[in-house]
Amino acid sequence: MIIADNDIEEKLNKEVRSLLKSVNKDANIPFGGDQVTFSDFLSNKMLIVFSIREGISYSFFNLIKETSPFNEFYWADLLDISTKSLHRYKKSLKHFKPTHSEKIIEMAEVTKLGLEVFGNMDKFKLWLETPNYALGGLQPLELLKDSYGKELVTGELTRINYGIFA
Repeated sequence: MIIADNDIEEKLNKEVRSLLKSVNKDANIPFGGDQVTFSDFLSNKMLIVFSIREGISYSFFNLIKETSPFNEFYWADLLDISTKSLHRYKKSLKHFKPTHSEKIIEMAEVTKLGLEVFGNMDKFKLWLETPNYALGGLQPLELLKDSYGKELVTGELTRINYGIFA
């Protein structure tokens, strides 16, 4: 993953390892131990499934939020909760519900792919905010609010990555 700050990348790796240790207690699945990275995690659908069921911690979410092009208001809208509720998660140290955890992981996947395609956050963010002919004239950002829209966006990012323009 292309993250400008190595410190944030290492924190993401630590959060993933911590989450997977917690998941492994219940599921007893091999996950690579202390060497698994955030990028490895996003590439392993079974680890993601078990992690969603466990719930994402606020600290993990916050790191994902910091490395994404989305602001706190967009995240609240995306998760269908208020910014006040987001702050309560921070204070209570509760894990997000599976439905919220799934959306958080999906946006981490979109961010990873977008950074791979565009090479930096500014270019990716500009693409997200620009109406796209191949996406019905909508901004990709508008489509990320549901799973079908997310699939359209990731499909378009993949086509761009392979040089296939609609």
